[in-house]
Amino acid sequence: MADLKVVLSERLGRAFEAVAGDGVDPVVRRSQHADYQADGALAAARRMKSNPREVAAQVVEQAALDDLCASVEVSGPGFINLSLRDDVLARFVVEVARADRLGVAAPTPETVVIDYSAPNVAKEMHAGHLRSTIIGDAAVRLLEWLGHRVIRQNHIGDWGTPFGMLIEHLLDLGEDEAAHELSIGDLNGFYRAARVKFDASEEFKQRARRRVVLLQSGDADTLHLWRLLIGESQKYFMTVYDQLRVRLTDEDFAGESMYNDQLISVVAELEHAGMAKESDGALCVFPNGFSGRDGVPQPLIVRKRDGGYGYDSTDLATIRYRLHTLGATRLLYVVGSPQHQHLEMVFQTAREVGWLVSPARAEHIGHGSVLGKDGKMLRSRAGESVRLIDLIEEAMARATAAVVEKNPDLDEATRATVAHAVGVGAVKYADLSTDRGKDYVLDFDRMLSFDGNTAPYLQYAHARIRSIFRRAGIEPPEAVDRVVITAPPERSLALAVLEFSGVIGELEQNLEFHRLAGYLFGLATVFTGFYEQCQVLKTEGDVRETRLVLCALTARILAKGLDLLGIEAPEQL
Repeated sequence: MADLKVVLSERLGRAFEAVAGDGVDPVVRRSQHADYQADGALAAARRMKSNPREVAAQVVEQAALDDLCASVEVSGPGFINLSLRDDVLARFVVEVARADRLGVAAPTPETVVIDYSAPNVAKEMHAGHLRSTIIGDAAVRLLEWLGHRVIRQNHIGDWGTPFGMLIEHLLDLGEDEAAHELSIGDLNGFYRAARVKFDASEEFKQRARRRVVLLQSGDADTLHLWRLLIGESQKYFMTVYDQLRVRLTDEDFAGESMYNDQLISVVAELEHAGMAKESDGALCVFPNGFSGRDGVPQPLIVRKRDGGYGYDSTDLATIRYRLHTLGATRLLYVVGSPQHQHLEMVFQTAREVGWLVSPARAEHIGHGSVLGKDGKMLRSRAGESVRLIDLIEEAMARATAAVVEKNPDLDEATRATVAHAVGVGAVKYADLSTDRGKDYVLDFDRMLSFDGNTAPYLQYAHARIRSIFRRAGIEPPEAVDRVVITAPPERSLALAVLEFSGVIGELEQNLEFHRLAGYLFGLATVFTGFYEQCQVLKTEGDVRETRLVLCALTARILAKGLDLLGIEAPEQL
């Protein structure tokens, strides 16, 4: 089912082609001066060397929009203002209300691999992991809902030289004590203690180095201890994911170690393609288009001077595996923006060696950092990275107080459920409502406010709509056959709900979740105006039914939109 913006764009596109002689983007968008505005005449006129108002007038004549629009006017330097007919709005509202997917068209299914979260074994998840985890989860939810086959890949750091000291520290503690320490979430303490020993004791340092050799050679006892470290760390990670209500599972862990037996063949394939070249004793590839400030080509080191392998070779093995073994046609790497050049070099290498070929494509879904109120990287009072679990627990504690103040009559169980939804939802929304390419300041007071562009405001809007139906003792209408739009607030709300499909269509491509958040905030704001100006339950006949349909449809869109962001929409607050 097409949305109104698409229908108008198609009609105007044909008219522009008839006037200009070739394809012109009509540039249809919502407008404050009419329901929609088309700006394409300005660009068309430049190409035609003509007057944009005259071009716009010719397009209006060609477009034949009487069946959709009550008025079509040329304004300003050549804008086309489009005001829709009330019966057209009503017809589209009925179609969306009756649709299983709220009018969102199903795209051609793809296999999408999403790399996100990626904590390090035996290290605490901190605030720096928040954005990747939340953005990645939102991408998973969106693409799964649209019908794609989504494969989650939690690329944890579970290999490398630090595991020598970690395993030796584990042996010093004893397996049972180490497992207990890790299981209670003291990963930072465990890692720091191992590091202190490594730095202070030459004897321990030598043991750690020998242990790395044993690990890399596949020694059975060492692998057993290594797996213990991984297993206990993963259990703890899962407690954090459960608190965040993200969809990562035990089956989604795909650590660096998974690719160890593929590294030799990756290097051989690069050598066979003539891409791997020796440089300063190491074997490197130099993908096209990357050089330093001095103009010297930038390398990916696929085999180090000592014969070992590092992140570059592992990342190349990873992209080959995801393309060839998992069959991905779209690869999403939800990783901090500072890794952009590295990932683009990996993508370009994969293209040049022939792994990453159309229609498959790889995208870096970059993101900024979480900052404290001082505008610097978020730190605890001790100057350390804030533990992610501590951040979540503080959000829930503050949310509990806010919920009690908002509705002191909630029973204890409901209060706990709602507080979790509000607290975690506030954290997620503060992140996802920010342009992911930018940093943002973590401000609990602002993000937990029931006013403004926050999750609690949207959750409250949803709960308020649900209360309408509870008070009336009725269920939201499902079989909608007729809607009659007469009042301006009804019209504004109808236009707002009909934008949802277009927002989702664009979101599938750009994964800019702040645009969905902005749309939901706008929808909730329009609903507030409607609710303040229009009686719902005290009306009768077609007016009552129309307003109930608009209320129900708004609630469905708010709930689904929040769900796509990974945020719960409680029935009451």
